[in-house]
Amino acid sequence: MGKTLLDKVWETHRVATLPSGEDQLFIGLHLIHEVTSPQAFAMIRERGFKVKHPERTVATVDHIVPTDTIGRPLQDDLAEAMLKALEENTSAEGIRFFSWGSGKQGIVHVIGPELGLTQPGMTIVCGDSHTSTHGALGAVAFGIGTSQIRDVLATQTLAVSKPRVRRINFIGKAGPGIYAKDYILALIARLGVKGGIGYAYEYGGPAVEALSMEGRLTLCNMSIEGGARCGYINPDTTTVEYLRGRPYAPQGAAFEKAREYWLSMASDSDAVYDDVVTIDVSALEPMVTWGITPGQGMGVTERLPDPERLGEEAELARTAYAHMGLEPGKPVLGTPIQVAFIGSCTNGRLSDLREAAAVLKGRHVASGVRALVVPGSEQVKAAAEAEGLDKIFTEAGFEWREAGCSMCLAMNPDRLKGNELCASSSNRNFIGRQGSARGRTMLMSPAMVAAAAVRGAIADVREFLP
Repeated sequence: MGKTLLDKVWETHRVATLPSGEDQLFIGLHLIHEVTSPQAFAMIRERGFKVKHPERTVATVDHIVPTDTIGRPLQDDLAEAMLKALEENTSAEGIRFFSWGSGKQGIVHVIGPELGLTQPGMTIVCGDSHTSTHGALGAVAFGIGTSQIRDVLATQTLAVSKPRVRRINFIGKAGPGIYAKDYILALIARLGVKGGIGYAYEYGGPAVEALSMEGRLTLCNMSIEGGARCGYINPDTTTVEYLRGRPYAPQGAAFEKAREYWLSMASDSDAVYDDVVTIDVSALEPMVTWGITPGQGMGVTERLPDPERLGEEAELARTAYAHMGLEPGKPVLGTPIQVAFIGSCTNGRLSDLREAAAVLKGRHVASGVRALVVPGSEQVKAAAEAEGLDKIFTEAGFEWREAGCSMCLAMNPDRLKGNELCASSSNRNFIGRQGSARGRTMLMSPAMVAAAAVRGAIADVREFLP
């Protein structure tokens, strides 16, 4: 019987099977940031421990970062305290820390792949739910809590139960205006936000093989929004060529040796899966969420669903309609927006900015719309500026910001006000997620956000493409 990538990685990293039935896994890479690590460092100090493998731990600052200006101390006292704690802890333990001005700072799930820290066959953890992003390179990666961060810092291992594997086949050829963000929103709309509980998602099929690495990162990023423990894509030539020459990837002869190992970790052709789901991307249209979970999504030309036809999801739909101010049966097209946000660990990479800029070139943001574009890292920002993308954005009326998580969540100054409705390229649309209890969020691709910003309302990006 063939093995999946999850089987191979699990067997390679299993240290022991514990009396609880969980496996003790060795963790190849531990990514930390300023929000979830201070308590964990305090815990190991209380026990007299040191970080077991500081060389396998990498830190950056992202969640609390102000993106309009960089200056110390931060205006938010709690944010400043978090940042100082991270600086002190990484310095004391000899941990690499990519802070402002290093040229390598950014959202943790953006810098890991772009620096070559993320590699196929690895186990990767981080105190952040969207760690599943790194599975795009063939790693088994998932988010952990503070007590688990403590355990990894102290032992470089983690007690965890092995999930089942659901194979998600994306077939067909995507039409114009359809991106990886549409793939994953369509999947979550179909299976629900709890559909992946107990599973790892293995994404494959010709439509996935055709994606760039950055598209694959978007796809895996939102696995957690579908309830999956992690999501991954088997390493292939695209993976190898993406890693070639990256600062922390192997170099020279070591790279060729690593290449052989990486490709060997892909699932066997006769691997057995616990479940298989198939989605034809040629039938997709641009997706947009209308409610208060990522699973409440629909094609942009569809009409808003009738709660009475949603079964056990009916009450949640009614709550969503009450919050969003939308009505069943009405089109989602034309829904007015007040804010447009392009960025996040889901869609803050260079290709995302290129796609949005292609829509914005020669156009301007509608009157009354506040529009922000926030690169996912300092490297993305520099590359975008080298291509002149920043000028396209600013000439169109967008604010061009520094790297950070920004308006994905309310831990920095970038927040919604009152009941503003935001067209967002981020990953969550929960009530209050963007900083206002009455604020409303509609998730979509960066190109769709750009189209909505120009129209001043939810629009079909296909109308803006050549």
